Amino acid sequence: MKKNYGIFIGVDVSKVKLDYCIIDKESMQYDYGSLSNTAKGINAFLSLLSKKLKGNKEDILFCLENTGVYSMPICYWLQTGHFDYWVVPALEIRRSKGIVRGKTDKADSRDIALYAISHLHELKLSHLPEKYFVEIRLLLAERDKVVKAISIFNMTKESKNFLPEDILKITLQHNKRMMIFLKKQLLQIEKSIENIINSNPLFKQQDELLQSIPGVGKQTSVLLIAYTQAFTLFKTHRQFACYAGVAPFEYSSGSSVRGRTKVSNLANKRLKTALNMAALTAKKFDLQLKQYYESKVEAGKNKMLVLNAIRCKIISRAFAVINRNSKFVDTLKAVA
Repeated sequence: MKKNYGIFIGVDVSKVKLDYCIIDKESMQYDYGSLSNTAKGINAFLSLLSKKLKGNKEDILFCLENTGVYSMPICYWLQTGHFDYWVVPALEIRRSKGIVRGKTDKADSRDIALYAISHLHELKLSHLPEKYFVEIRLLLAERDKVVKAISIFNMTKESKNFLPEDILKITLQHNKRMMIFLKKQLLQIEKSIENIINSNPLFKQQDELLQSIPGVGKQTSVLLIAYTQAFTLFKTHRQFACYAGVAPFEYSSGSSVRGRTKVSNLANKRLKTALNMAALTAKKFDLQLKQYYESKVEAGKNKMLVLNAIRCKIISRAFAVINRNSKFVDTLKAVA
C-alpha cells in the first residue's frame, strides 16, 4: 500500500557534501540546504528535521541518486532513523529531466525531489543489503583489481623475446617478486570469500546448487548470490537477465524502422562477462547446449546471438535449481 507523502526531500550526493531540496507537496514551497557527507552532519540534519516536523516521519520521502559508496552513509542513517527513502539510478533521473541547460548541485537536488513526486506511482522503497552481500561485493571488486594487475605485470615477460637478458635481469627480479605477492593476495581474497560463503548455511546451499549447473563455476556462483542477494532481489529470471544485459529487446517503429533484436548496453558488465565465460564453457561440456549451439549455427543463426541465448538458459537454470531447491539434472544423461 502506497503512503500519501506530503514532504519530498531530494538529495544530491557527492563525496564531501549533500545538497538537499525539501518540497511541500501541498504548497509546493522549496527549501534548500547543504550538509557534510559525514555521520555527524547527517545525524544532526535528521535530528533537526524530526523536531521541525514534530516526529511525523511517515509523511516524508527521501529520494537520492545511486552513487555507490558515497550514498552509503545517508542510506545507513535513514534506515536507522526509520525514514522512507528511495535510491534511483542516476541515468533514470537524468533522462526524466528533458532538455536541460546548465547544472548545479542545488538544481540537481530539486530535480531529484520533483522526480520523486512525479514518479511516485513507481515507488520502490530502498533498503540496505545485509553486510554479507556488501562484503562479498567489495571482495569481488578487489579480486578483479588483483587479477587485472597480474595480467599487466605478466606482460613484462614479453620483453624476453626482444631485449638482452642482462638488461632485463633486474626488472624480471622485481617482476617475479611482485607476481608472487599478487598471486598470494589473490588466494587470500578468494579464501575470504569462501569463508563468508561457508559460514552462511543459505549461501553454502545455494553455492552447491548453482555449481551443479554446467558452466557455472565458483566465481560465477558467488557473483549470482551477491547480485541477486541470495535470489531475493529479482522475482523472475527474466528480470535478472535484463539487469545482467543478456535479455534481447525488439527495435522497431512504424512500418519503416525494423532493426534487429539486440541486448541493451545498460547492464551489469561484471555479471555479463561472467555469464559469457560460463556460456562458452557450457557449450563445450554440456551435451544439450552443445547440440543446441551447433544446430542453430548450422541453421544460419549468428554465433553471438546463439551464445547469448545460452547465457539466458544458464540464468533460467540458476533460478530453477534455487526455486526447487535441488541440483541440476542433465536430462540427456538421465535418459541414457
